[in-house]
Amino acid sequence: MALTQSTIINAVASNKPLKLSDSGGLFLLVQPDGSKQWRFRYRFSGRENMLALGSFPTLSLVAAREKRDALRQEIVDGVDPAIKRKLERAVAATAANTTFGLVAAEFLEHVKANGAAERTLFKYRWMLQELASPIAQRPIANIMPAEVLMVLKRVEKSGRRESARRLRSVMGAVFRHAIVTLRATNDPTYALRGALLKPIVQHRAAITDEKEVGRLLLAIEEYEGWPTIRAGLLLLALTMVRPGDVRGMRRSEINFERAMWRIPAERMKMRRPHDVPLSTQALAILKEIWSLSDNGDLVLPSIRTIRRPLSDNAMNVALRRMGYAQNEMVAHGFRATASTILNERGFNPDVIEAALAHQDNDVIRRVYNRATYWPERVKMMQAWSDLLDEFKKGSVGNRRVA
Repeated sequence: MALTQSTIINAVASNKPLKLSDSGGLFLLVQPDGSKQWRFRYRFSGRENMLALGSFPTLSLVAAREKRDALRQEIVDGVDPAIKRKLERAVAATAANTTFGLVAAEFLEHVKANGAAERTLFKYRWMLQELASPIAQRPIANIMPAEVLMVLKRVEKSGRRESARRLRSVMGAVFRHAIVTLRATNDPTYALRGALLKPIVQHRAAITDEKEVGRLLLAIEEYEGWPTIRAGLLLLALTMVRPGDVRGMRRSEINFERAMWRIPAERMKMRRPHDVPLSTQALAILKEIWSLSDNGDLVLPSIRTIRRPLSDNAMNVALRRMGYAQNEMVAHGFRATASTILNERGFNPDVIEAALAHQDNDVIRRVYNRATYWPERVKMMQAWSDLLDEFKKGSVGNRRVA
């Protein structure tokens, strides 16, 4: 006889559990302590099995019958409900242990194996291990867009808008890695496109007036600080490369006979080697300081040890001591100085871009430029060094007063 609500409510067990049958294998087990649990008994492939469905009154009579009917349909479809439940629990346990932090660590190893530069890995680690730490222990399959947005907005509100946008991109790469490895089904960062404020573009300060450039070069030549800092600033002016490339310059990269400096791909922002023509002025500076690195490979070693390059801020601090404020000139600004003046003087823009090691979106054009513009770059870099000498001569007797 099928159970009724009143029968269930009034059922009381004495010294042992009381079994109240409903229909289709469903029954209620009334315990001596007063608790009442639903059970479902069935046969599959000739074997009897039983599943716990829940407790009354949390699971009502109607809901218990609905669960029973669904399980009976699974049996008809050839699915053993007990085995299915075990698999679901295993999947849930795996998902709970597959956290964002674990997948992020795996993603970093994947990026490293693909040959990413060390500075790229450093940035990724900082973003994923520091900035994204609030969700590190969350199961990656359960993370919602709102959680990711909370992390991104916290970075954005600190004033680092560009970092927030880059973080969204890197986190998206981690979620996509989880998807292709079957540990997540969606990328919550996709829904956040346009949710962040646009970065405030801050152009690096650079001097582009030729007379002021001459005064700056005179100030650098008269700088009485550590010789590698003075040499580093002059090489920035003469080579048009990034400060990090100058600081990381190694003796093995310099070819005096060919007057060439080859920066390896792993140290370049665009992940391809970059050959830099060395003018006679640049070669003279290198020869002047070459002995300072006789016991090491770094051409511009740190003040404290030859095993480390100059610090990130060493050259900017030197500029400040010369009287140049941060909004007037920074170490990275020498690239803008050269690009602006050379363009104004009518040099080939493509040759200038090649000298700056900017990426060309057209692959064929990029290969062509690299193969074709070397002679032009050699001439242009020597012409640029000669121009800098002229700027200095024009500023003699009209030096900047700090």
